[in-house]
Amino acid sequence: MTLGLINANPVVHAKKERVARSEDPHGDDAVDPLEIYDYVRDIRDPEHPYSLEQLSVLSEESITVDEKLGRILITFTPTIQHCSMATVIGLCLRVKLMACFPPHFKVDIKVAPGSHADEESVNKQLNDKERVAAALENPNLRQLVDECLYSNEL
Repeated sequence: MTLGLINANPVVHAKKERVARSEDPHGDDAVDPLEIYDYVRDIRDPEHPYSLEQLSVLSEESITVDEKLGRILITFTPTIQHCSMATVIGLCLRVKLMACFPPHFKVDIKVAPGSHADEESVNKQLNDKERVAAALENPNLRQLVDECLYSNEL
């Protein structure tokens, strides 16, 4: 099934053990990078039957939270520099976070500096509300996003 794959042989890493957390680790409604990572780590890669965590596309360290400003930044690293699925991965991250966090959080999603051949264009597309909304109106793209978010194959 590697015919047509852009990265036919990705490096697959072991999944990390989940950290047991109390119901409310901060005693308030604070959000931390580990909480966000737990929400997004199992998103399936659109091209392979592995999670973004297994492909090292993202890590807890690639997530920053500024609670005072209500900002979340996720920086992910595609497996190859010319990954055509980078925008789909970013869209999956955005949809997952939209479902998990209140709308007062400003979410920025970017590819890691130097990790994609078309970095500026990908970042612009991932953080433009109108482009994101238009992408989610496309039934084929929405189906692909849903498959990545709700796959039981992992």
